[in-house]
Amino acid sequence: MSIIKQLSKIFLIAIFLSSCKTSTNKEFPKKNLEQNFNEKLNSEKKRMEIKFSCGENGISKYLDDGWNILKEDSQEKICTWKSVPATKDCNMEKDKGCKITKPDKMGEEKIYLLEK
Repeated sequence: MSIIKQLSKIFLIAIFLSSCKTSTNKEFPKKNLEQNFNEKLNSEKKRMEIKFSCGENGISKYLDDGWNILKEDSQEKICTWKSVPATKDCNMEKDKGCKITKPDKMGEEKIYLLEK
């Protein structure tokens, strides 16, 4: 019985090894593949989305690098938060449950879609 198991294992391994073949196509060498791939990469344009919030503005360094603005969007955003007591009798140092966090300063977030 053990001889049959060993022979079946050897037979299965032989089938798996013999079924794996490497295919070579002599009509289309690898150099052409690499060259076509590199041409596709160079022809594709790169896109990037960046965000600046609460008065930050670093878009000029991207524009100097050769990026072009495709789309610009802005929205209101909370820049800082502050903690206030929920009631007049609340002691925020001793009782953390009576502390409320509220927006302090509002700002603007600018979103740029860039292409190079």
